[in-house]
Amino acid sequence: MAKKNFLNIELDPKYVPKKSEKYMCPEHLAYFYRVLLAQREELLSDRDDVLNDVRMAEKSENAGVGDEQDQASAEQEITMNLRMSERTDNLLKKINAAIERIENGTYGYSVISGDEIGLQRMLARPLATMTIEEQEEYEQKRK
Repeated sequence: MAKKNFLNIELDPKYVPKKSEKYMCPEHLAYFYRVLLAQREELLSDRDDVLNDVRMAEKSENAGVGDEQDQASAEQEITMNLRMSERTDNLLKKINAAIERIENGTYGYSVISGDEIGLQRMLARPLATMTIEEQEEYEQKRK
């Protein structure tokens, strides 16, 4: 029998993974894959808007429009938008890594121990890469 491919599964729009289903079965993977793709598309759209804002602010700054206060505000806006773009890029990397884990069959399992992360945690944080215990230990070590 051919293995079910998560990419070919038609999910009900109201589908949410259940604990009663086998952990990270094709339906779960299809669900998380679609969630992550939607997040990625939204971020890409937002990033384009932010970069357009930066370009517009740079144009007005370079054109010497406004007084010193206006120019300082424009610089501050450029800096803020560039930081936001950087955070977006970091989040996109995490989303792409999660999609790659779905494709290679390691999604939903800890990158440290290989243990199941848990369905509730994955639903709350689809980018999770560690169990709650491992995450807490990691956070303590960082302090």
